[in-house]
Amino acid sequence: MKLPRFVRSEAQTPTPARRPPALLEGRPRGSKEGVSSWHLLQVMLIPLVVMLLQTGSSYCGLPFYNGFYYDRVMNDKGDGNGEVHFNGARLMVETSQDAVFSLRGANVTLPCRYYYLPKLDAPRMIRIKWSKLKEDSTRDADVLVSSGLKHRSFGDFRGRTRLQRSAPHEVSLVIGDLRLRDAGKYRCEVIDGLEDESGTVDLELQGVVFPFQPHQGRYMFNFHEAKKACEEQDAVLASFEQLFQSWMEGLDWCNAGWLADGTVQYPITLPREPCGGKDLAPGIRNYGERHKSLHRFDAFCFSSALKGRVYYLAHPQKLTLEEAKQACQDDKAEIAKVGQLYSAWKFLALDQCDAGWLADGSLRYPIASPRLNCGPPEPGIRSFGHPKVGKFGVYCYKMS
Repeated sequence: MKLPRFVRSEAQTPTPARRPPALLEGRPRGSKEGVSSWHLLQVMLIPLVVMLLQTGSSYCGLPFYNGFYYDRVMNDKGDGNGEVHFNGARLMVETSQDAVFSLRGANVTLPCRYYYLPKLDAPRMIRIKWSKLKEDSTRDADVLVSSGLKHRSFGDFRGRTRLQRSAPHEVSLVIGDLRLRDAGKYRCEVIDGLEDESGTVDLELQGVVFPFQPHQGRYMFNFHEAKKACEEQDAVLASFEQLFQSWMEGLDWCNAGWLADGTVQYPITLPREPCGGKDLAPGIRNYGERHKSLHRFDAFCFSSALKGRVYYLAHPQKLTLEEAKQACQDDKAEIAKVGQLYSAWKFLALDQCDAGWLADGSLRYPIASPRLNCGPPEPGIRSFGHPKVGKFGVYCYKMS
């Protein structure tokens, strides 16, 4: 009788299995004692391996997670013996699916709530952690942690954040006096014993993106210098989302610049040969990630609403740059920065057809209502670069 291929007859002699080389290294070659020791080692190891497979991940102190909720005895109060029980409830976290929009200097609430499925009758002691995700995917920044009625804020968020608990199971984050660097993605994490669930919220600031280069010319910044340059002009490096929004509003700039995530990109609304090619569709041209210390480009900066005001100083005579700085100080103000001028134009419709000095040594003026003899037919900031000589007006900034 012919046997199926997957059945072995008693008369067949199986070929001895080849042992892994790593295990053979521990057996002396040509030694009978070595052979008996090897079999003894197998006898000892097999029960241990079986035990490890049966206990699974709990052997190393980790809970086995299958999508249901597990909890330590006494709900993490320090009692019990580490035993894990299944209670059939699932922890859920809800955050806003839509981005939350605000302005610099305002207060904002990032919504977050948690609940259980099925609903639990008895309240539970939970911990809350809010963190901010980094643009370049490095370690998240701690914002606030809370346990019971106690909470702690971290870094720049210290003294500006708290939890809002106006409804049952609400753990929304309130941030006061928003700053430019506060824009981004936040994670709301709820921790109950061994269970941990989270959701994210996007916080976007309404603002304006502007290209920036130093007086030495184009492509002079590495990433770190670009970041510092934007901050010196009352701005921060723009995110891709902020650049994209500005492109949607008509921003067209043919010089590549750094973004906050370490990529180099530039927006084109009117395709042309020197800017990626006239046959390409309008869009964001992307150079990808570049070496943050070795490669050099311009910067795309982002600024939002002002707490003060920018104005063109009425002065009886034209001024050099140093005279302009002193004139603003004499008026109990300071010479305006580039980000402040863009913000005043964007949010306060600042319109002045007079060129004036700014803090970086550039000469610009803002036009909200285009007209003859005031530049192109579109609204915007007109720029004359960084003149080395000459006398002009000045734009000053004064806190409210």
